[in-house]
Amino acid sequence: MIPLSILELGRVRQGSDRRTALDLARELARHAETWGYRRFWVAEHHNMPTVTTAATSLVIAHVAAGTQTIRVGAGGIMLPNHAPYVIAEQFGTLETLFPGRIDLGLGRAPGTDQLTLRALRRDPSNADNFPQDVQELQAFLGPVRPGQRIEAVPGSGTQVPLWILGSSLYGAQLAAELGLPYGFASHFAPQALDTALKVYRDRFKPSAQLDKPYALVGVNIIAAPTDAEARYLATSQQMSFTDMFRGARQLTQPPIANIDDYWTPQEKAQASQMLACSIVGSPDTVRAGMQAMIERTGADELMVVSDVFDPALRLRSFELIAEQARRLG
Repeated sequence: MIPLSILELGRVRQGSDRRTALDLARELARHAETWGYRRFWVAEHHNMPTVTTAATSLVIAHVAAGTQTIRVGAGGIMLPNHAPYVIAEQFGTLETLFPGRIDLGLGRAPGTDQLTLRALRRDPSNADNFPQDVQELQAFLGPVRPGQRIEAVPGSGTQVPLWILGSSLYGAQLAAELGLPYGFASHFAPQALDTALKVYRDRFKPSAQLDKPYALVGVNIIAAPTDAEARYLATSQQMSFTDMFRGARQLTQPPIANIDDYWTPQEKAQASQMLACSIVGSPDTVRAGMQAMIERTGADELMVVSDVFDPALRLRSFELIAEQARRLG
């Protein structure tokens, strides 16, 4: 079975609330570890009414406290928003509380709009320091060196594994140079997927953390008993992307019978481009789609987004996905 993992945003659904979204995320993680998923990551996004994972390290603690074995982590922390020292303290604390279960994926994008970036008191030019910040963070999570006067407590010596996340060649090049595992965000930005993976593998330099390339690929998968039902459930995600283009601050909506009644042809084209790496259908369709994605990318691991409105049907989707992954050749 190819390793499967989950990317979670703690979405708030219409008719529900933020606390319920966070508790449903923890419930999903509990089920996921029984179904064989390897890790459960949450992503840092700000100023989005439907996303509850902005305080990423706190959500990781909430999820990790409700699970036993599954790895829990950030997919990712947007490092330009933070001092590396603070992130070392936060994730060192998480690793101390939940030893051997914490991952730290790092992104260069702000994860928000420019107005919110100012509210975070961050300078947009911080992104230019991303490579140096990654190495500084890595040093704070490593062993204390002779003469070192600033120590992350907890944090030092925890060696929390770092990942570089991205959707362009920049992240691929950096992950290769630093010898770190690489996660590509093809679940919303698939255009550079094949090129980025080639660059990463061709340029990879072994490191103390990793001796050969390890590529994780994000993919949208919605599974249901039939293709028709899966396509119906997928309209919630399609509406969310359409709302994003419109600047509409809506909560996640229930599925609709005809998505073409909701979006314009231009919005459909935009959303379809962003959602090109999606597998939507019956168990057989999902298994064939995963097989094709693995053959195309040579992925070492798939990170699944299954954006289904109804919590029970979302659980069913993830269970069906895990069942079909076990049947892959």
